[in-house]
Amino acid sequence: MIKIVCVGKVKEKFYREAIDEYLKRLSKYTKVSILEVPDTSDSNLSLKKEGAEILKKIKENEFVITLEIGGKMVDSLEMADLIDKTFNTHSVITFVIGGSYGLSEDVLKRSNYRLSFSKLTFPHQLFRVVLLEQIYRCFKINNNESYHK
Repeated sequence: MIKIVCVGKVKEKFYREAIDEYLKRLSKYTKVSILEVPDTSDSNLSLKKEGAEILKKIKENEFVITLEIGGKMVDSLEMADLIDKTFNTHSVITFVIGGSYGLSEDVLKRSNYRLSFSKLTFPHQLFRVVLLEQIYRCFKINNNESYHK
């Protein structure tokens, strides 16, 4: 099972449609759940509060991958290998997307793997789509199915 824990809600319909499309495609391979925690506007308060809410969504036996600008950059084949190997030892992989102010120190301490897709900053709603597409790509790669080029 894949869990995605993220801060805030998806507001735009076109992002929601893209997310739903990838959730449908991924259902062939694994269950995916998206858990949202409320975002807050005060930067000092929000990191702590969002962090506490994020940690409530994560169980002890889950493998946690935090998405961070300073995380390790991998290509799609390396990410597919990471997911494949992690499922050999864990039944749940949890991806965490922080809010506008990043992730709290407590969430970073809980992380098993710090992953970066780019040094660029993405809108959080768009990044959910990008993450789901890459997870879908990983399953296609791991199942030797055409899609990845």
